[in-house]
Amino acid sequence: MDAAAIRGGVVAIGKFDGVHRGHQAVIDEARTLARQIGCPAAALTFEPHPRRYFQPDEPLFMLSDPETRLALLQAAGLDAVAVMTFDADLASQSAEAFVDNLLVERFGVRAVAVGHNFRFGKARAGTTERLKELGAQKGFEVRVAGPEGDGDVTFSSSDARVHLVAGELDEAAAILGYRWFFRAEVVHGARRGRDLGYPTANMRLDPECGLRHGVYAVRAMIDGRRLGGVANFGSRPQFDNGAPVFEVHMFDLSEDLYGKSVTVTPLAYLRAEQAFESVDALVAQMDADTRQARDIVAALDHHDPLADFPMSRALAAAGLT
Repeated sequence: MDAAAIRGGVVAIGKFDGVHRGHQAVIDEARTLARQIGCPAAALTFEPHPRRYFQPDEPLFMLSDPETRLALLQAAGLDAVAVMTFDADLASQSAEAFVDNLLVERFGVRAVAVGHNFRFGKARAGTTERLKELGAQKGFEVRVAGPEGDGDVTFSSSDARVHLVAGELDEAAAILGYRWFFRAEVVHGARRGRDLGYPTANMRLDPECGLRHGVYAVRAMIDGRRLGGVANFGSRPQFDNGAPVFEVHMFDLSEDLYGKSVTVTPLAYLRAEQAFESVDALVAQMDADTRQARDIVAALDHHDPLADFPMSRALAAAGLT
């Protein structure tokens, strides 16, 4: 997406980690207004996440890496995205300077859309009300979306993280509007799975990924092919308790995947990692896990109640999940 196309458009502003349903509501506001005005709909976001800038030593489980976030924003129907570096200069700008320097001078916005809890400027002093005041002064409209939710479900990145940490995938998907996924390169492992009759594609996730360790039914996209599988995410207590690795056994696939980029969507949490009395006992459990995962993948291929979310449909149409 061409960041230069943001100038003169309606701009959705936010961190957009995960581009969840609350973010999608902000984007929809921008897209609706852009159609009315006849200009591009765009997003302005920031890298790194401000929390990582202000608290660099505090782990932060990001729902989407920068590349995936751009793919999600594109799937949401935006014409352009600008990614600003969140640094000392940006952090020190007052709310008024943020509006003057970025929104007016740099991007020449026609209008902006933000979430109800949007804050901006030094020490997060700027509120949505202040943004509306400044917009009125500078000649651009401000639309505020939210608060967004569905019954007892609040659309927030923090709540989605909580569910993924607990292995509650459907609950996270209800917030995100799609099944959480990640993209990673297949790396060499110890080849234990091959020796056990379960060859795996091994991937290393961000060390701060908080997804619950354990065994999952998964779906994977490889070279445009959509495959089912069973996976273990964790430290392999049966063998070495090493650094966490996401190991996927693809059903009915035997080809070499080393170096390939794979998109993995965990579909259901099956059980926790554990050490068994013997390798034979481990293999027997792997057999049972595989049967259960096959049943889950087949059932969701037939009918996935989460597939009707707009973002789910857009990601599937784009061949991302």
